[in-house]
Amino acid sequence: MDSAIHVEKLSKYYDGIAALLNLSLDVRKGEAFGLLGANGAGKSTSIECILGTRKADSGSVSILRMDPIMNRRELFQRVGVQFQESSYPDRIRVRELCEEIMSLYRHPIPYGNLLRRFGLEEKSGSMINDLSGGQKQRLSVVLALMMDPEVVFLDELTTGLDVKARRDVWEHLLELKQNGTTIFLTSHFMDEVEALCDRIAILAHGRVIFQGTVKEAIEASPYRTMEDAYIWFTEEEENEHIQNNA
Repeated sequence: MDSAIHVEKLSKYYDGIAALLNLSLDVRKGEAFGLLGANGAGKSTSIECILGTRKADSGSVSILRMDPIMNRRELFQRVGVQFQESSYPDRIRVRELCEEIMSLYRHPIPYGNLLRRFGLEEKSGSMINDLSGGQKQRLSVVLALMMDPEVVFLDELTTGLDVKARRDVWEHLLELKQNGTTIFLTSHFMDEVEALCDRIAILAHGRVIFQGTVKEAIEASPYRTMEDAYIWFTEEEENEHIQNNA
């Protein structure tokens, strides 16, 4: 298997408590992989440790066959990231921020094309602090795609977006996937997961409790929809967790 992302027994502890425990996964080139779980399950910690922006306590990671810490400069040119919470200067215009980010890359996509695609062209002259929450979210996706990434990490990419904006983002990501881009995303929306993801992993208390396709997840549960299957997996794990800690 030609892996874009390889993670082996990745663990992270806070005050002796595992936020992430022995995470292992392979994401193929050109695949969309979804990491699911409730708030606090370890999704954002997983992305941060995979990217090397947070130091893991044990385990190993490679992205495009490179170490995310040792090869950070090269990966920066090839990997896009949209974190769940992004902080930008308030007193800067959208186009100014885009130009600043674009200058960091060797082969950027013209930002005007991306702003147009994500419905932000008319906001190019607006200050960042004048944007709505949904517009800021779309802008964070634009910035993550500006270097035409081989791999893109998207943490809760459509939270706060309206229905049309969510569908527009999905459509663009599906086009990217068809063109070979590897997508690693987290989401609380099961319709989004079904629309985008080839495979998924479900986290609970920092541990993977399921890994496979959406179809396999549904078939492994007593239910017929991904949303019901997801709730069943996480409730089963929660009940077991309570019993083990009683």
